[in-house]
Amino acid sequence: MTPHINKVAVLGAGVMGAQIAAHCINARVPVVLFDLPAKEGPKNGIVTAAIASLRKLSPAPLGDAADAAAIGVANYDDDLAELGSCDLVIEAIAERMDLKHALYARVAAHLAPHAIFASNTSGLSITELASGFDDTLKKRFCGVHFFNPPRYMHLVELIATPTTDGAILDSLETFLTTTLGKGVIRAKDTPNFIANRVGIFSMLATFVEAERAGLGFDVVDDLTGSKLGRAKSGTFRTADVVGLDTLGHVIKTMQDKLPDDPFKAVFKTPPALEKLIAAGALGQKSGAGFYKKVGRDIQMFDPASASYVPAGGKADDIVVRILKKKDAAERLRLLHDSKNPQAQFLWAILRDTFHYVAVHAHAIADSARDIDLALRFGFGQSLGPFETWQQAGWLEIANWVKDDIEKGRALCDAPLPAWVFDGRLGVHDEEGSYSAASATSVGPSTLAVYQKQMQRARVGAASNVELGTTLFEDESVRVFALDDVTLLSLRTKMHAIGPGVIEGIGRALSAAASRDEPLVIWSPDEPFSVGADLAAMLPLFMSKGVSAIEPEVKKLQDAMMALRYAAVPTVAAVSGMALGGGLELALACAKRVVAFETYAGLVEVGVGLVPGGGGLTYGARRAAEEHALAPDTYLLDFVKRYFTQAATATVSKSALEARRMGYLVAGDEIVMNSYELLWRALAAARALKDQGFRAPFRANAIEVAGRSGIATISAQLINMRDGGFISAHDFHLGVTIAEVMCGGDLDAGATVDETWLLAAERRAFMGLLNHPKTQERVMGMMQTGKPVRN
Repeated sequence: MTPHINKVAVLGAGVMGAQIAAHCINARVPVVLFDLPAKEGPKNGIVTAAIASLRKLSPAPLGDAADAAAIGVANYDDDLAELGSCDLVIEAIAERMDLKHALYARVAAHLAPHAIFASNTSGLSITELASGFDDTLKKRFCGVHFFNPPRYMHLVELIATPTTDGAILDSLETFLTTTLGKGVIRAKDTPNFIANRVGIFSMLATFVEAERAGLGFDVVDDLTGSKLGRAKSGTFRTADVVGLDTLGHVIKTMQDKLPDDPFKAVFKTPPALEKLIAAGALGQKSGAGFYKKVGRDIQMFDPASASYVPAGGKADDIVVRILKKKDAAERLRLLHDSKNPQAQFLWAILRDTFHYVAVHAHAIADSARDIDLALRFGFGQSLGPFETWQQAGWLEIANWVKDDIEKGRALCDAPLPAWVFDGRLGVHDEEGSYSAASATSVGPSTLAVYQKQMQRARVGAASNVELGTTLFEDESVRVFALDDVTLLSLRTKMHAIGPGVIEGIGRALSAAASRDEPLVIWSPDEPFSVGADLAAMLPLFMSKGVSAIEPEVKKLQDAMMALRYAAVPTVAAVSGMALGGGLELALACAKRVVAFETYAGLVEVGVGLVPGGGGLTYGARRAAEEHALAPDTYLLDFVKRYFTQAATATVSKSALEARRMGYLVAGDEIVMNSYELLWRALAAARALKDQGFRAPFRANAIEVAGRSGIATISAQLINMRDGGFISAHDFHLGVTIAEVMCGGDLDAGATVDETWLLAAERRAFMGLLNHPKTQERVMGMMQTGKPVRN
């Protein structure tokens, strides 16, 4: 029987081991972190130092830094017996076969008879690592390759040996998918597996082609980042995040383990990378790599002088225009035909990757789907290489690649395999994806855990599946029925809330009520919502002035209150950003089901405004509710938390932080895998209905801190203003927020209702909208996308 994984041990408190342990804690899985006993001081000093460093790393490995204390500490001398209580043991020490085997010999006897044992190697042979185990342990051993940083990178590669028990793999894949929130790809036991095999080749090809084109690291990163549909960090910033020593190790593995690869001439450590590693400049973890920050400036390594120089090179405008073309065939044709060096560079790195994956598909993956998803999950690409090729026109691209190979422009002369030209239109269709190894079409995994992924990651033609039956749709929203639940999806850019969305909320509530169904607010793409649509508001403001805006703000507030007091259960399925009005939309619902990577906050002060859709009213009401449970504490102490968050535009760095900030309450759920978000939200909505849901009573007696609370907060703001920490307009915004949340000119302890607070919120919003400094902030944000500090 396969184990239920209740407790995890991680062997090795280095960068990866400590962060894997941290992510287990994010998922609320008990974990103990092991390392060597310290030579000086407390024997667990190495582990405790590693845990302390987790609090300082950026991006943060922990969803809530305070949770670092939950990681258990252990060393190999004193604590091996604790392994017996662990259901999963992950080894994450240095990438040396001899060191790993030595550790295995030490710990094997202490593993529980049912425990899964896995190595987090980035490319060593899993079968070779298992040599020396008895047959029983061999069945329970596999590779489990997390990508760095483990919290944020969706990919985990799962690698079996010939003797690994299939049920063990299924159990581990289920745990990794649901509990840790990962995208699991089963890889063959080949050097560097799938993502690193292709991704590192692509990086090396980028080095070669950039040198041919004479392009600097900064220009390459601008070209190969989000403009190309890849991770925003581009190529060399990504390398800095991964760690240049890790990159160097993976390259060496390719050199040592792939001597017969036709592309082997590319598998050499670039001179610039060698210089950086030799100098100890290992990327983000050492403070310098291809880039380093000097004050507020970003500098770039110059290989010629072995020094750092100012960075900031950008893509040519003509290339940017090409990359903005929506039609993939036109985009690649323009790159292929252009004489611009940057365009030629981009065609070359795409061609090199198409060439590589076609030649090696049979050896490295069970299907083209696994290759595409591995690159999407592990390297942040919006489309995998086969998807890009297929979208751009399979045969035409194949012929261009073939022509470049024959003319000596490619990185090697290996021909494209025959299956590329067998008359196909691509490798993905509605039935599955092509397997070059078996020459058949292979469907996605049927493992039960994927039944929770109603919007599962798809490739090719299957990626455009629309759920449910449409009840109403326009350019702003889609209202649809899915079995016994009504859903509302936002269609506006970044799911901004304008008049169309406000009207759509009313339509969705009416549809749900008429069908006697719960309502779920969920969109198939992120973010949940970035808040009010300022661009939609501007024409009305310019033509009719501030007075014309107030009715629209009132409509927004009314829509939020309609959600809060709806007769049917309302559930917000939140993922990505929930900012300003987007957070207010979520807070208005009866329940929130929230993806772990959710960034929530009331950010209106960034444009010189205050929340207008009930955000301040929510804070005042929650402060009163919390005070009622702890009457010996001053009400103002509870108000200050919500005041400070709104006045400083604080945004949670995870759903755990959103809970600590008071934006998630008892009964709200956190989902580790965003692909399961809809399934969990539907289940929550049905459960509320089955439990006989009733809307809350109207909040007609909210205790407020009154004028004395306003005076206390204002005094603190005066000190900040006079000390130069905030501007005069920031001070004005802070006082305005305090006046609303404290209820205005009332005695401390007075009670008001929501209508009172909403009216105060609306008046504050309108007053600020007429303020010149606020207008400067609004226009600055719309023109540059960045806050204006004035």
